[in-house]
Amino acid sequence: MTHRNALLAIHLGALMFGLSGVFGKLAASTPLIITLGRAGFAVVALLLAAQMLPNKGTQPTARQRFGLLLGGLLLGGHWLTFFLAVKVAGVGIATLGFASFPAFAILLEGVLFRERTRPVEFGLVALVCVGLLLVTPQFDLGSQSTLGLLYGIVSGLMFALLSLLNRAVTRDVDPVQAALWQNGTILLCLLPFTWTSLPAVPAMDWLWLSLLGVFCTGLAHSLFVASLKVLKARTTAVIFALEPVYGITIAWWLFNEQPTARMLVGGALIILASVITSRLKTPAVTNAATPLAKAAQVRELR
Repeated sequence: MTHRNALLAIHLGALMFGLSGVFGKLAASTPLIITLGRAGFAVVALLLAAQMLPNKGTQPTARQRFGLLLGGLLLGGHWLTFFLAVKVAGVGIATLGFASFPAFAILLEGVLFRERTRPVEFGLVALVCVGLLLVTPQFDLGSQSTLGLLYGIVSGLMFALLSLLNRAVTRDVDPVQAALWQNGTILLCLLPFTWTSLPAVPAMDWLWLSLLGVFCTGLAHSLFVASLKVLKARTTAVIFALEPVYGITIAWWLFNEQPTARMLVGGALIILASVITSRLKTPAVTNAATPLAKAAQVRELR
């Protein structure tokens, strides 16, 4: 793959991830069914990808398998709260709420890995907080926009935990295999609670769920893995900061979810913080990845 093709692939992957909220909004099913369907179709797509892509790691150990199972629970919770946010407040607010995850990654990384958090990183966390305050018109727990934003923020928190967990337990594990373990965990955990509802799922919803699982998870994952052979993690992190832009633009076009001026300014601050975070270098090892770059390495799991 050439550098140009890798850039096209990673932009296409970011677009597909940005479409997650759009397909979730189009589906009439509950967030629980959407999460199950996405995981189910993702498992099929990833099994096909495993046959086409060369294995880039070792088989997980018992400790790593436990971590992958826990990661599957976090991934399922991340998807569930994200789709709840989409249903309650729309694609734009849900996507921007989730985009807060680099702030959580910075704070949690300092606590869990005992890595020093620099003043500039605290400044970026503050920038994200200001952006989130601007995204919601008024902080009222009774309002749909505030509740949806809170769901989106919880989704971002779970994804930050997932990113750090993967950093700790998936070293040397093939990324496709890791994704299979985690999506399979979601499938097995949700089936007992949802299988009786599956016959009532509208026919069109199966289309949206298949697009979520195959394109927004399986194919996007494959493009991500292929592009990382050519691009640096920092480059992919910056490109993935455009995911909310893609999602909000398409939702604006399809659902007439016109963002307010406050929401645009808040979203710009959150995206700016993500981009700056991905360009930071750690003082100890100048080539070390920042929290966002590390998270970008597992972002294909979305």
